[in-house]
Amino acid sequence: MTITTTTLTRTAGLAAVAAGALFILIQFIHPSEDVASVATTAWTVVHTVSITMAVLALVGITGTYLRQVERAGILGLVGYVLFSTCFLVIAMFTFVEAYVLPLLTEQVPRFVEDVVAVPAGGTVVGDVGALQTVSLVSFATYLLGGLLFGIALYRAGQVHRWAAVTLAVGAVCPLLLAVLPHAPGRLAAVPVGIALIGLGHSTWRGTTRRGETAARRSAPSARRRRQLTASSGR
Repeated sequence: MTITTTTLTRTAGLAAVAAGALFILIQFIHPSEDVASVATTAWTVVHTVSITMAVLALVGITGTYLRQVERAGILGLVGYVLFSTCFLVIAMFTFVEAYVLPLLTEQVPRFVEDVVAVPAGGTVVGDVGALQTVSLVSFATYLLGGLLFGIALYRAGQVHRWAAVTLAVGAVCPLLLAVLPHAPGRLAAVPVGIALIGLGHSTWRGTTRRGETAARRSAPSARRRRQLTASSGR
């Protein structure tokens, strides 16, 4: 199989679609954030899905950005770096939640409870090291990165603009829902999931259209060459 830029970009678009769908799904199947839930298989499965989502999102937004890197400008670069940093941090933090915390529920349940409380905005009693700072970085890059990246994509005009607007608005939704408990507040992530699906579809469809356009343009030239060959044969 020949690897081309179009193939890679289309793959990135599909990755963004999958990431958006998983991001939405996770909000509805996430277990309760307590020590009892951490020890369950469901906790590990859901957080493994979260890691997969973060990796797919990194691939997807990278492909979307590279497709319009020349038009996105500095704003697009800053937004991309911040937004991709958010998903990188999510993948690292979630790895600890999925594969480290379940091993500590019996030895240090208080520590596990504190770590689980960090992303949920709960009260942390003990020392969790730099995890609170990491969580803050994730939150800040999610808000600023999503907002700036959405604006840059809208201005570039090479993806579905409704998806770019949804990303920018969805990224700041957590601020509007900060007064809600963490569980219902998860619904604030749904617009970003929808935006990723839209951006991914636009990226995949855009490369397909470019391929079809190139094929149509080359068709007359091919026919012309056949005509010239036939004429010379006479």
